[in-house]
Amino acid sequence: MLSNIIFYSLDKAIRQYRRFAQANIDRAGIDITIDQWLVLRVLEEHDDLTQMEIAERVFKDQASVARILALLLKRGLVLSEPQPTDGRRNRLRVSAAGEATLAAVQPVVLSNRAIALAGLSETDLDHLRQVLERIYRNCSSASNATPAAPTKVEGEG
Repeated sequence: MLSNIIFYSLDKAIRQYRRFAQANIDRAGIDITIDQWLVLRVLEEHDDLTQMEIAERVFKDQASVARILALLLKRGLVLSEPQPTDGRRNRLRVSAAGEATLAAVQPVVLSNRAIALAGLSETDLDHLRQVLERIYRNCSSASNATPAAPTKVEGEG
């Protein structure tokens, strides 16, 4: 039955795309991983997020994001400065070196996407997006629902 293999196929496609994309970034001589790039992109767009909010946006656990941020800080791709309104928090922002890395990766990302989506029409892509969004909503609403209490079976005592 198709429903038995759909998530296997989805996971297989995602994993293959990540391997393909990382290989092309490496081949271009850019020293960054897909996950590091994702964190940099999120920081470029929103420099006021907490580590937990970054983790949610890149679909990683908070510990992984903390390690990625520590590495990006060490490599000088991200800067950390005290929040003017809250001395307990630091504001993370992409440095000039980080901006240069993002700019270098961008053509590779665009090429990767074009290759991965070759042969798919706008209609195919729109339909795929709708289906994936529906799966996301189904899982989101199910994870927010209170689990049903077990029902008592006739004869149990």
